[in-house]
Amino acid sequence: MQTAAGWTAKYRATMGANDPKGHFFGRNEINSILAQTGCKGIRIYYGINDLNEKVLILVGADANENDMTNLIVDRSVVCPPRCGTRNSLNS
Repeated sequence: MQTAAGWTAKYRATMGANDPKGHFFGRNEINSILAQTGCKGIRIYYGINDLNEKVLILVGADANENDMTNLIVDRSVVCPPRCGTRNSLNS
């Protein structure tokens, strides 16, 4: 926890005014990725959407770490404004 808190604090100290602190992806989206036949994990890509905002894109990966592009999750709940309770990762 200390390492993660330190890393997020370092990021917050350098982020721009409109940069996200984090992204929330719901259980259903994550479970749908992991439920794909042959899926062994999730890869997360950075992206910039049509509004020029930083986004994360989730895709499953197989045992050889190849992307499984049949299901791509590209919508998240962004923090801020929705960050949940203040804690050492977001404050």
